Amino acid sequence: MGNCSCSKAWSQEEWNKSRHGKKLPSNLLWPIENGPEETHREIREGIQRVGIEDFCNFSSSVLCLCIVTWNMNGKVSYEDLVEIVGTNDRDYDLFVVGLQEVSRCNVGLLLQTAFGESHSLLAEATMESLHLYVFGTKNSKASIKDIRVDKHDVGGFGGLIGRKKGAVAIALNYKDIRLMFISCHLSAHEHNVEERNSQYRRISKSIFSDENPYSRTPQIIVWLGDLNYRIQGIDTLSVRSLIQENFQKQLTSKDQLLQEAEKGQIFHGFCEGALKFKPTYKYNVGTSNYDTSYKERVPSWTDRILFKIESFANISVTLHSYESIDSIKGSDHKPVRAHLCLKVNNGDEM
Repeated sequence: MGNCSCSKAWSQEEWNKSRHGKKLPSNLLWPIENGPEETHREIREGIQRVGIEDFCNFSSSVLCLCIVTWNMNGKVSYEDLVEIVGTNDRDYDLFVVGLQEVSRCNVGLLLQTAFGESHSLLAEATMESLHLYVFGTKNSKASIKDIRVDKHDVGGFGGLIGRKKGAVAIALNYKDIRLMFISCHLSAHEHNVEERNSQYRRISKSIFSDENPYSRTPQIIVWLGDLNYRIQGIDTLSVRSLIQENFQKQLTSKDQLLQEAEKGQIFHGFCEGALKFKPTYKYNVGTSNYDTSYKERVPSWTDRILFKIESFANISVTLHSYESIDSIKGSDHKPVRAHLCLKVNNGDEM
């Protein structure tokens, strides 16, 4: 199943029990990816894995989102941007695009040109080489209000180098659903795990922190970007051999992001689709071949899209796809795309 929802907040005592393997109340259970015969598991530390529900009836959802993250490696190809936004997938109410290592060009204008008349730019947040855009259908404009933007700098270089580290964020209200999108670029290199953890915590604490403390918090948070967590504890040749045999699922236990979340360090309460696509970094530019430089970097899932439904929300989210776009070859990263649909659960208060 692809649905992910939670009906109420839990007490500290209940949470502590869950960490010791004791069964939680039934309304604290989350759907997982293993099929209809096994649809729930107990909440625990770590990112909740969500399966894919292939069919999407756009008309039955309050909001359908397409979310894309891509590290552009300082290069721009209009043809690649056209492929990212698609030509046949224009039924999405909102299209969210997070970009890292963006060169000095008007990417927003290029994206708008790629969309044509199907979607128009509703909001953007930029910080040097970090960009985040929200596009919506013509009909969506009347449903949008309370747009806010923010950013948080954690270092690195923008400009010509194009490796600014930090996050940009957009918050908005769509048909009384409060959403927040955070697009980030965290520190590189396998050994910088704790630095990435620290940056995540700083960004989480700082984004929109200067606003009215009485303003209503988002019901849905989507976190996307080049998080830069790596596959570790296995050599690059073994990783590549598993990928070549389409056994990349066996590498998830070596993924730093999942490991750190399991320890309770980061992304508490977040969901993510199963990592069934190939690791998205590092490729030789212009190809779908992994790094053949003298470094021969270990292929890794650096580029991710995660989402969180706050416990007070009366909203369910269905994941309809979570994939890399392997046909795009203009960067040393492959873009990652997710399709989420939101529904309001009847009978609850917002």
